[in-house]
Amino acid sequence: MAKKNGKPSKSALIREYLKKHKKAKAKEVVEALAGDGVKVTEGLVYMQKGQLKGRRQRRAKIVRAARATKANGDPVALIRDVKALAVRAGGYGKLKDLVDALGD
Repeated sequence: MAKKNGKPSKSALIREYLKKHKKAKAKEVVEALAGDGVKVTEGLVYMQKGQLKGRRQRRAKIVRAARATKANGDPVALIRDVKALAVRAGGYGKLKDLVDALGD
């Protein structure tokens, strides 16, 4: 997200760096961004890493639950399967677009 002055926020820069360097430690991120002239704290890096980790864990939890149950007439299992499929498709909107495309 860009700030009013047109520059990306520190958090956005941290997320970009972590996407490219998934195994990077907080100190490495701070040093790398300092080399680019951006001053960030380790605490901010840890917060962004935690948020990214939480997103991955929530998605993985949905997928695991869908795989664990079999849709043998169980409506709850079917809903979990659809939810997992939506995650794989990139969201409910994209899943709906895919289903609409199959209907044509």
